[in-house]
Amino acid sequence: MARSYQKETDLLVEAFRKGDDKAFSCLYDMHVERLFNYGMRLTSDRELVKDCIHDVFVKVYQKRNEKIGYNNFSSYLLISLRNRILDEFRHQTFVTETSVDNCRISRCTPDLEHDYINQEREESHQRKVSRLMDSLTRRQRQVFTLYYLEERKYDDICHIMNMNYHSVRNLVHRGMLRLREAAAV
Repeated sequence: MARSYQKETDLLVEAFRKGDDKAFSCLYDMHVERLFNYGMRLTSDRELVKDCIHDVFVKVYQKRNEKIGYNNFSSYLLISLRNRILDEFRHQTFVTETSVDNCRISRCTPDLEHDYINQEREESHQRKVSRLMDSLTRRQRQVFTLYYLEERKYDDICHIMNMNYHSVRNLVHRGMLRLREAAAV
């Protein structure tokens, strides 16, 4: 079956090169779905894939009189589509909606002192949080992690830790008291 598909494609390509526009239409119909499926594996943007397939076939149509050797026309289409999509990705990466006139000109050299101060401040906060968390018991740390960091509800925490509601509330309350004491030091 693949062999007959390849033969049919080769015959249609030859007919198209000789000026048969119906052969081009058949080539399009024969390959468009396969190209679309391939393009959707590269990106989820359906319209981009459709536009790129269109561009590939326009290029093939424009170069019909040139002596391009299509050893395997199907492979040529797939490679062309991949390259076209990648070109679009590159273009989207470098293009912005902001007008050049609206861009602010900033200093070329970054403010190293400001960055250093921010980094020191962040490290100091992290050390303080670590010191405070170390002042808690293992179970209090676990409750605080579930409640404050993972934003779980008390019912979820009860289920996870296999504890009753009041025990979890007491752990949070005692943990807060312990944190206040440790922060005051």
